[in-house]
Amino acid sequence: MPELRQDPLTDTWVIIASERSKRPSDFASKKEGKKDSGSCPFCLGNEHMTPPEILAYRERGQSNTDGWSLRVIPNKFPVLQNEGQADKDTIGLYEKMHGVGAHEVIVETPDHNRPLGEESEEHIFGILKAWQSRYLDLKKDPRIQYTQLFKNHGAVAGASLSHPHSQLIATPLVPKNVIEELEGIERFYKKEGKCYFCESVEFEKKDRARIVAENNAFIAFCPYAARFPFETWIVPHKHSEYFEESSDEELRSLASILKRTISSLSQALEDPPYNLVVHSAPYRMNEGQRYHWHIEILPRLTIVAGFEWGTGFYINPTPPESAAGYLRQTH
Repeated sequence: MPELRQDPLTDTWVIIASERSKRPSDFASKKEGKKDSGSCPFCLGNEHMTPPEILAYRERGQSNTDGWSLRVIPNKFPVLQNEGQADKDTIGLYEKMHGVGAHEVIVETPDHNRPLGEESEEHIFGILKAWQSRYLDLKKDPRIQYTQLFKNHGAVAGASLSHPHSQLIATPLVPKNVIEELEGIERFYKKEGKCYFCESVEFEKKDRARIVAENNAFIAFCPYAARFPFETWIVPHKHSEYFEESSDEELRSLASILKRTISSLSQALEDPPYNLVVHSAPYRMNEGQRYHWHIEILPRLTIVAGFEWGTGFYINPTPPESAAGYLRQTH
């Protein structure tokens, strides 16, 4: 059973997931690219190689067979497991918690070699609907406090399989990074009387130097204090705390700008490794808390080294204004 252990100095929780050590290395970074398609468990015809599906879009066939266009399955080597209760225990000065939660994989396409940026807007809309469905379903579990959805593209970004997929990990507590973001939003609101993200959207629309793309519902821009070269955020114009409450019309607009943004990054940087992270509000926020959901896309073009780990400062050699201008030129 996985455990969550808290560092009493920083309040950071660490997941001790011993089951992950049993993962085979057959699909590690050495085989990144298109070479692992023959034995890839996410490909058509290999459904027997994965746990039974939770959700699928299927034109024909029965569950856990071919004929699908998208599948959601439990991770075979989960970080957290859905059995038991989120009980805490204290050992001396240390605190731990049962590793209760969920860890799922969204297999985005049956095509092993078709990255997200090459999918149609309609198919990306379907992926977003699957993400939304899983958020809403996990929200019903009183043990779950937060769901983190993410996509690792490329071995450098942490993908052990090159077949296009995203993942979610649902946790029994709100992560420290999210708590700090909530606190930052609250500080800004107390000082300015406005939502930070709403204000940043308005500022970027007027300034225009860091905009990558925009449409009727979303704006994509390189943030002013970008930590990484070509870091890009996608933020809804409308104030909304929960990704999972997006309407179909909003998700279609999101599919459009997400496709354009990922395509721009791929063309400009020759298909870079990246992490895509959905930032949505905790399921059960305290009364009066505020949030504004958004997506962060973090290309892995530099290495976080000793200075960054020691100080928390990031060194970004590419000004976000230059990065945004370069990305705009690709369309």
